[in-house]
Amino acid sequence: MKDPSIRRSLTLFRAFMNEQSEPEHCYGLLARDAVSQVERYEPLAGRTVLDIGGGSGHFTEEFRRRGARCYLFEPDPAELGAHGRRTPGAVLADGYLLPVPDGTADVCFSSNVLEHVADPQTFISEMVRVTRPGGLIYLSFTNWYSPWGGHETAPWHYLGAARARARYERKHGRPAKHTLGENLFAVHVGPTLRHVRSRDDVQVVTARSRYWPFLAGAITRVPGVREIATWNLLLILRRCPHVDEH
Repeated sequence: MKDPSIRRSLTLFRAFMNEQSEPEHCYGLLARDAVSQVERYEPLAGRTVLDIGGGSGHFTEEFRRRGARCYLFEPDPAELGAHGRRTPGAVLADGYLLPVPDGTADVCFSSNVLEHVADPQTFISEMVRVTRPGGLIYLSFTNWYSPWGGHETAPWHYLGAARARARYERKHGRPAKHTLGENLFAVHVGPTLRHVRSRDDVQVVTARSRYWPFLAGAITRVPGVREIATWNLLLILRRCPHVDEH
């Protein structure tokens, strides 16, 4: 699918709406789309890719299908076995402290994980550490003020996280999977952009909405508006070729 395009955005949105009933279709489609985005900037055949927080392995499997040596790192054992799947070679590991040497990856990949970590800057630093000089970093997350920022409680999170959770439990008869401050955090577009642009170890190749069908890069440049309209921020970073290690 052409990216960005209205057709692509509608296809992904329909898949997201049926994620609970058709997870294989949803995550398979998302994996193919994301890996195609990576291939715009970095050839994958024979390259080493680290998939950080990749859950049940859809992204890892897609990278492998395209010829990459991809390794999955996931901190939650339940996620590794979600949907009855098990990815060969997956490693139970925290994204804050990856068990790999500096400069291991040609591509370090993280899709929709940053909003689930309490310390995003440390998480980003660890992604940079394990990427070789000149290597690519793909980082995408759902920002809190996005219409999907509350995840399964959205869009009621705009009225407050606690109120949104209470409404979800009344409607569905079970607690929501995510709790703000425990396994979901309010990460914002503006501060994240300022952080990566202030770093001397990465270059920002692109900062854009991951799913928006037009003006995907322009909306991230408008303070205030970007916190809602971006929906999901996609950062493509390049590790600087000459970095002094401290």
